Amino acid sequence: MGDDAIRRMTLHGHSVAYRQAGSGPVVVLVHGITSSSATWERVIPDLARRFTVIAPDLAGHGESDKPKGDYSLGAHASTVRDLLRALGHERATFVGHSLGGGIALQLSYQFPERCERLVLVDSGGLGREVSLLLRAATLPGSELVLPFLAATRLLDAGALAGNLLGRLGLRVPTDLEEIARGHSTLSDSEARAAFVHTLRSVVEPGGQRVDASNRLYLAQHIPFLLIWGERDSIIPVSHGRAAHEQVPGSRLEVFAHSGHFPQLDEPERFLDVLVDFIDSTDPAALDMDGLRQRHTSS
Repeated sequence: MGDDAIRRMTLHGHSVAYRQAGSGPVVVLVHGITSSSATWERVIPDLARRFTVIAPDLAGHGESDKPKGDYSLGAHASTVRDLLRALGHERATFVGHSLGGGIALQLSYQFPERCERLVLVDSGGLGREVSLLLRAATLPGSELVLPFLAATRLLDAGALAGNLLGRLGLRVPTDLEEIARGHSTLSDSEARAAFVHTLRSVVEPGGQRVDASNRLYLAQHIPFLLIWGERDSIIPVSHGRAAHEQVPGSRLEVFAHSGHFPQLDEPERFLDVLVDFIDSTDPAALDMDGLRQRHTSS
């Protein structure tokens, strides 16, 4: 079995799949909706040279179980925390992409004692705007349409799929490929139900329903990095710029040639930025008095 091959652990009666590689300080990579730990395959090997890398398949995604139950940000954050503890680690640098960014944000203020650094990559939860494709999937009856979108014959017709997604504003090839690949997983009824429950917990027809902007002041006490693709047509880069302005001391890196998946579009730069950020910052270490003060002041 390769060092970063899929492993499994049972947590609270359900199987959680994850990748683990390397040794050293812990870095947890949290993927986005309809994605899996595979979204980090281009960066895990290099990170593992210096860090312990843990990349779970979130509940309802990838090779993890897809039970009926709670798919809120809080539930996902709790599962990531529990997996970390079960693997013998108390604290980590959390890197979250898209939905995973919202989960990392949730984890940083739900379990701040676990968070050494916070890295958000084209993150959800920082503004109202989100792509029409995601908003449409929250509409009543979307469960009846999703099996058609997931049909192999549609996705295999690359030009047709590209034309359909292009009309929804997706212009970067990687974005087209990853969204099509993600939707191909929705032919499974359990995965489809998990997707709808997860999406509706954070998005509604008018846009994102979860906005963590009023809690970003909490990130002032944690080394905080934002990475964003300039060409992201799913969650606009303006969300990253606004969050950066709200948090003194935060860092913002905009990747000019990337869309929604900078870890795939520009993996070498992604690694350089992430490793430099870790090397140049001290991990947050908050005592209980400091935690109480953070949550009672604004």
